[in-house]
Amino acid sequence: MPHASELIAIIALGLVFAFIGGMLAQRLRLPPLVGYLVAGIAVGPYTPGFVGNGELASQLAEVGVILLMFGVGLHFSIGDLMAVRSIALPGAVVQIVVATLMGVGLSFAWGWGLGAGLVFGLALSVASTVVLLRALEERGLLDSDKGRIAVGWLIVEDLAMVLTLVLLPALAGPLGGESAGLAHAAGGGSLWLTLGLTVAKVAAFAALMLIGGRRVVPWLLDQAARTGSRELFTLAVLALALGIAYGSAELFGVSFALGAFFAGMVLAESDLSHQAAADSLPLQDAFAVLFFVSVGMLFDPGILVRAPLSVLAVLGVILVGKSIAAVAIVLAFRHPLGTALTIAASLAQIGEFSFILVGLGIGLKLLPEQGRDLILAGSLLSITLNPLFFAGVERLIGAMARRPSLAARFERRGAGAVPILAEGASRPRGHAVVVGYGRVGSSIGKALEAWDLPFVVVERDRRRVEELRAAGLTAVFGDAGAPGILDAAGIAAARLLVVASPDAHQARRLIAIAREANSGIDTVIRTHSDLERRHLEQDGVGLVLMAERELGFGMALYALRSLGLSEGEARLFIDTTRAESRTAPVEEAEPEQGAPELRPHREEVPSQT
Repeated sequence: MPHASELIAIIALGLVFAFIGGMLAQRLRLPPLVGYLVAGIAVGPYTPGFVGNGELASQLAEVGVILLMFGVGLHFSIGDLMAVRSIALPGAVVQIVVATLMGVGLSFAWGWGLGAGLVFGLALSVASTVVLLRALEERGLLDSDKGRIAVGWLIVEDLAMVLTLVLLPALAGPLGGESAGLAHAAGGGSLWLTLGLTVAKVAAFAALMLIGGRRVVPWLLDQAARTGSRELFTLAVLALALGIAYGSAELFGVSFALGAFFAGMVLAESDLSHQAAADSLPLQDAFAVLFFVSVGMLFDPGILVRAPLSVLAVLGVILVGKSIAAVAIVLAFRHPLGTALTIAASLAQIGEFSFILVGLGIGLKLLPEQGRDLILAGSLLSITLNPLFFAGVERLIGAMARRPSLAARFERRGAGAVPILAEGASRPRGHAVVVGYGRVGSSIGKALEAWDLPFVVVERDRRRVEELRAAGLTAVFGDAGAPGILDAAGIAAARLLVVASPDAHQARRLIAIAREANSGIDTVIRTHSDLERRHLEQDGVGLVLMAERELGFGMALYALRSLGLSEGEARLFIDTTRAESRTAPVEEAEPEQGAPELRPHREEVPSQT
């Protein structure tokens, strides 16, 4: 087959098989990533039928890696990381160390060397960005405290892997592999000289990007945007991503991945970054799919038969070892058990960074090909089992929410660290306790403050608590679900509990704690689930609001008034519809989320004229 035809064949059949595999995975309620990897296995050399050109697939995969890393840099947020740095930074570092040590232990048991063990352990330590974000988004946890910690944790892991990709070629020789890049150029010199050259060139590239790139890259993108041509703007985004990645490798000897990451990071500071991400997303998705297909092509399914115990050991590290480490770390930092379990479930899988690292390890002759097969098997199985892992964790969190005393046994570390109110503040009575002071909570607080109504804020962001106290407000620092936190906010004497966080499991737990201390307390809860809203209302919660539903009611109210109904008629209809939705049985089918069922009560609606 001519070379050009092979290129077309691998792209066409790779995408077709990936689409089929992704659809099947979606029907089975699995992440599409599983389907893409299986598609790669189907066109690989270890299965009958069409066999794709592995060399061409690896080159396409390199483009996928560049665009994946560009996307990681484009969405990298120092602010998000700093907000949860107290738990995400040490937690991720400790978990990486624990998982790497477990990987090294397995490698020694299989007769591999230290270099292979380090690569293998690091590949086991890092979770998939795609899988984690998708799992959190599907469960409405992305904007919750748990979600922010998990994402911050993942950012630290990604940064650690970026650093590993930079240093591993320089360390390959001393670790028993083949020296590459700068290490080779050093002519077999000392390790410190090799590392020094590596760090110097990476530092020079980083300085160039952070000083010059922060000005030039956004300026170039702005010039493309001023033309008014969407094609030129998209072309500018891709040219910058691929051009910087290629230039970094040719001029500074750093990896394509690192160059693409820095390109995305400097571009993220531009106000055009969101449009750049949107325009590059289709091509990024397409080549990311080809990357996963190319990884699947390298997988030998026979490893499941030849070494089933080794596969189970790898899966045990990913699902059990990493999860236990994550739970222990989060609890050690005095966060509730629910947060610990959610983070453990989020990180109990491996994905794209593991594949990149394994590919580099094999290229440097550090890792045997069996290690790649074991990593791929662990990734396929862990990603497939991750939804079930989440479901089990959610059931456990729900059970703990119904038994606060049982959950408190796992959180005794926080019992002795009950936060205090603002200095000199007296314990309030008949007040509101507002849990969470983000966009929703702060709006409620401003309304209460405007009418001079007493309230206490419970917030886990230390800096925000200090700002509130400096402004003369009463604030308690800590996780509201931890033992003693609501007590410090005076929940026993409070009149109202406002849970501004959308986490339904935490809301149920807070209600149980509050009612145990104050049986007559009123409650206002926020949720993202219509079914959860009905359950909470049947449990006697005073008011449960779902953002999408309230948005629908607000827009419907305006539409009715615009089309001729009087203010009174429109509000009466909306109030009636809202009341009907609250009394509807829980078992009935849910209406489309965000669109309340509005049935007209008039035959005709007069026009504005």
